[in-house]
Amino acid sequence: MRIGVLALQGDVREHARSLSDCGVSASLVRRASELERVDALVIPGGESTTIAKLARTFGIFDEISARIKNGMPTYGSCAGMILLANQVLDAIVGQETFGGLDVTVRRNAFGRQVDSFESDLTFNGMTQTPVRAVFIRAPWVENVGIGVAVLAQVQGHPVAVRQGSIFATSFHPELTGDNRIHKYFVDSVCQQAIVQ
Repeated sequence: MRIGVLALQGDVREHARSLSDCGVSASLVRRASELERVDALVIPGGESTTIAKLARTFGIFDEISARIKNGMPTYGSCAGMILLANQVLDAIVGQETFGGLDVTVRRNAFGRQVDSFESDLTFNGMTQTPVRAVFIRAPWVENVGIGVAVLAQVQGHPVAVRQGSIFATSFHPELTGDNRIHKYFVDSVCQQAIVQ
């Protein structure tokens, strides 16, 4: 399984390092030719509108969207969750998403940069110690569609969800040194896609 990290803006190196710690050699994806060579994709945190605009500029926006809709395993953290959502609340005018995840998310739901925080989460499917989560201008999920599993919540709001081959968190596991979220993506989401 060849996993790429969308390398247009955001926590690219941190995600690549987390994947490497899970035994995966990640490829950086900026162009269509690089996207064609990967089987799965991580969309990092950053600024969702900037990532979408850069994807348009680099000519890969439609290709990413099509690959997601065709079942490419995809993990989005923070801005990546926004970019995977079918609907975004508090979006700027003209904001685009790759879509594919049947959820409605609210941008900056937990507040501004000064409201950033860390929290220990119970993550469904992980029986070890809680997952440490870093929230930075994070979204949360307002509504989930049929077939979307809620894996973790904060203050009654979903912050980790999965729908088939699409997985998203509103937090930044790549900043904690705890690679269990990336391992979940590699071992559960990606491997299940291979079996199917």
